[in-house]
Amino acid sequence: MTEPATKDNHISRLKPKLNLLSASAISIGATIGAGIFAVTGIAAGEAGSALLISLLLAAICTLFTALSFIELISWRPAEGSIYFYSRQLISPYIGFLVGWMWIISNLFSGAAVALSFAHYFSDLIRVSSLNVNLIAVIIVTIFTIINFIGIEESATFNNLLVFLKLAILVVFCGAGLLFIKPSNFQPWRFSSPDILIGAAIIFFAYGGFARVAVIADEVKNPTRTIPKAILLSLSVSTLIYFSVTFVALGLVGADKLSQSGAPLSTAIKQTGLSWIGILVALGGLLATASVLLTSILGVSRMAFAMAREKDLPEALESIHPKFKTPTLGVWASGLLMAVLVYFFDLSRVVSISSFSLLFYYSLANVGALRLKDCSKCYPKIIPWAGLIFCLGIGSFLLFSKPSTLVISLVCLSAGTLVYFLNKKFALY
Repeated sequence: MTEPATKDNHISRLKPKLNLLSASAISIGATIGAGIFAVTGIAAGEAGSALLISLLLAAICTLFTALSFIELISWRPAEGSIYFYSRQLISPYIGFLVGWMWIISNLFSGAAVALSFAHYFSDLIRVSSLNVNLIAVIIVTIFTIINFIGIEESATFNNLLVFLKLAILVVFCGAGLLFIKPSNFQPWRFSSPDILIGAAIIFFAYGGFARVAVIADEVKNPTRTIPKAILLSLSVSTLIYFSVTFVALGLVGADKLSQSGAPLSTAIKQTGLSWIGILVALGGLLATASVLLTSILGVSRMAFAMAREKDLPEALESIHPKFKTPTLGVWASGLLMAVLVYFFDLSRVVSISSFSLLFYYSLANVGALRLKDCSKCYPKIIPWAGLIFCLGIGSFLLFSKPSTLVISLVCLSAGTLVYFLNKKFALY
């Protein structure tokens, strides 16, 4: 039922079908996820009433790396994105590690998001006896099927999810704005370490801004469309993050936000409008759903790109003749996520996503520094700034959380072993 995509014909088999709207929605869907419904409270516990300053710093950090991505894409748009760029501009070994860590982190984060969806679903229908692991497996299966059927179908469904959750967040801001109390922004705190910690936490809420770059072969006119999609998704995400954070702070203050596992729900309760509380819960459900959908999409395309370069088994680049999707890559992604959500406690290992994010974003900046000729090169201070921010945040988080450092080293060591065994014995 499937046919292999060779180096000569893979572009003709992965069809460019996505326009600017769909491309932007994929990155927005991956960025504005469950994080905004939870990370606001965590960051508020660190930055206090200066949370908006932390948010601004995180946005600036992300912008530098986004510009590095735009340089790389203007040089050569490619399926697999940072894996391809690291392989070409740094070394095949580093490229492999980037792809390896990207797949591992997105498998775990996708599984964690599926479990989060199951919990939101259970809370929304008010049935505590539901088996959340089973619900998570079911939603992973459904979204795997949607991804398998086609990129256009996945994008259309994602567009709907993104539109609905943005609409809910706009309603949250509009209604909450009427009940803001200026006293909730007091006392002002400007402790530099606290603000920087808050910025580090919020930085991860921006993690999906470049998701569209991973599926470059399936975007129309990628050299022009993907940079616009990245900047548009980053702009929309920042606007939403600032608006939601401002309103949430104004409703309950930083202390109450930091003490809540569902900060937006806690904040909106101050309005006394119960129907908006239900909408916020539904927003959490839609947010997790869109992140899960784009996680399966991204993992399957990264596996496809790595298989094309013989860094993973060639079967992963098989393309379905009708749906034009990487068959084995999609189903393998869905199956692995389903196994993770059903059998494993992800709370101890999902921290690998944080390290991986900084790992491949740091290398995106390194790749931009190594570009010698591109149609849209920025001053070298841009990728240098992105690299310094990524390394600074990464070093702080790794050494403040030893378990993350240990898990990250284990994953990197496993990737190194796989790479050199394949080089020596030509495993695939």
